[in-house]
Amino acid sequence: LWPWLLASSGLSALVQLVTLPFFPDSPSYLLIQKGNEEAFRKAIRKLWGEGDHQAEIDDIMKEKAAVTSTKTLRVLEVIKDRSLRWQLYILVTVMTTLQLCGINAIYFYSFEVFHTAKFEEYLIPYVSLGVGLCECLSSILCSTLIERFGRKVLLWGGYTLMCSVLALLTMTLSLQHQFFWLHYFSVILIFLFVFFYGIGP
Repeated sequence: LWPWLLASSGLSALVQLVTLPFFPDSPSYLLIQKGNEEAFRKAIRKLWGEGDHQAEIDDIMKEKAAVTSTKTLRVLEVIKDRSLRWQLYILVTVMTTLQLCGINAIYFYSFEVFHTAKFEEYLIPYVSLGVGLCECLSSILCSTLIERFGRKVLLWGGYTLMCSVLALLTMTLSLQHQFFWLHYFSVILIFLFVFFYGIGP
């Protein structure tokens, strides 16, 4: 079954490969990147049909004017520009914490935790699949929560809850040989960690 599950992702890629040539290019891409106004208007008619789309055209024209007037900065110029300093700090901090948050370690060692929890060998791949589904569902939930609470609250909340779960997971893994039920608690914590990762970072 697993080879078929892995191969199934190729089906969507094949559908995209076959259908992509029939889709029109993005109007904003044609105007801003290519500078082809005729193809731009043709793409608008193809996407939105015949009619008056002057308001949308004006918006894209304004975007083109803004892009044209904005100077493209090189990496060293971005680093030296004081007005961009805080944005750069925030970006580096978010990307660094994302890399060091522990999600890779959780995925790497989850199989061993499931094995220690005395799951049957044939069940462990399905439990691992459940962890992946948990992340997928939490990412979908995040897209609805971000409109209500904002990115900052989700980041702070996600990282705080992930730190708490990692601290508990460290304790349960250290004490799992003394209390048999801690094996199962560790599995629950792995699911919680992945859930909070999907909602937060």
